[in-house]
Amino acid sequence: MECPPYTFSTLITNNLRVIQHAWHFWFGLSSVFTVFKLGVGVACFTP
Repeated sequence: MECPPYTFSTLITNNLRVIQHAWHFWFGLSSVFTVFKLGVGVACFTP
């Protein structure tokens, strides 16, 4: 069984790419949640 031709720099680059996507996902999700909370707050104080 042969090892795949990955180098250390390729693995680091792939890991950084995954971290970047995960950060972008959580930032977007938290932004949506914040807007939802603000909308609920405005709806509670609107007669």
